[in-house]
Amino acid sequence: MINLETEATQAEQRIRPFIHETPLEPALALSQRGQSHVYLKLENLQPTGSFKLRGAMNKLLTLTPEQHAQGIVTASSGNHGAAVAYGLSRLGLQGKIFVPENASPVKVEMIRRFGAEVHPYGDDSGLTELYARDYAGQYGRVYISPYNDEQIIAGQGTIGVELARQLDPIDAVFVTIGGGGLISGIAGYLKAARPGIKVIGCLPENSPVMAESVKAGRIIEIESLPTLSDGSAGGIEPGAITFELCQKWVDDYVLVSEEEIKAAMRLVIETQHMLIEGAAGVAVAAYLKTAEQFRAQNVVIVICGANISLETLKSIL
Repeated sequence: MINLETEATQAEQRIRPFIHETPLEPALALSQRGQSHVYLKLENLQPTGSFKLRGAMNKLLTLTPEQHAQGIVTASSGNHGAAVAYGLSRLGLQGKIFVPENASPVKVEMIRRFGAEVHPYGDDSGLTELYARDYAGQYGRVYISPYNDEQIIAGQGTIGVELARQLDPIDAVFVTIGGGGLISGIAGYLKAARPGIKVIGCLPENSPVMAESVKAGRIIEIESLPTLSDGSAGGIEPGAITFELCQKWVDDYVLVSEEEIKAAMRLVIETQHMLIEGAAGVAVAAYLKTAEQFRAQNVVIVICGANISLETLKSIL
């Protein structure tokens, strides 16, 4: 199993010129709601508006010149695709990015803005991933998974490296789960550096694939209903290494409704004066739902992204 303490530390040094060390900002309104000390890790302030830049840059920077020359292929519901596109543009590389046909238009436009080719396929991110992997194999390209890759996970783990520098003690960290790359990286590093920390996985009730898979003891296929948390929606690739990592390192799973996600997003927009996307709202909503358990503790909520369309924002407000 990957040693995240070592790999994330190395990744942090590798990607430093390309990413921001994001602030850890106190959240007074959330702290008062739960009578605890709540801090927001602001990954929404990355150049692509999402934490995904960390993993994408780490993966691209660990590929060989020969692999770069082959061309890059990836699949994404939006944020990972934008991160790969940004990295390709910074490194002068070529790539194709496959997105679900129902991907957020604002995220698809961001991918195009960074100069990458965008190809819609399928109505679920899991199907898109399988197709993109097959395409890469067929044409001899390098496939970069959004989460099922040790270097991607290590890149996301650099958030844990920063958190360990920014706050001591940390009692609990709330992290939204889709494919599990973000929470695996953060938990793998923090559990080694600060063994007492609780890591809470946060999912929308409309797409709880990882939580249900862990409960079943295997990766399962379930239908994902429409959710504001488009960044975490969809299936998990068969054999994904994140499944075992979540089994090992995630202490608890909290599922939240669409109304709870909306309320959490409104609260952050109103009290912190910043935009967040649905996936970030999931983590905030999960804290609000379980705040009693963390009274008087230091709690970190990872605000994973800010890429939200005006139409979705209007519906929330």
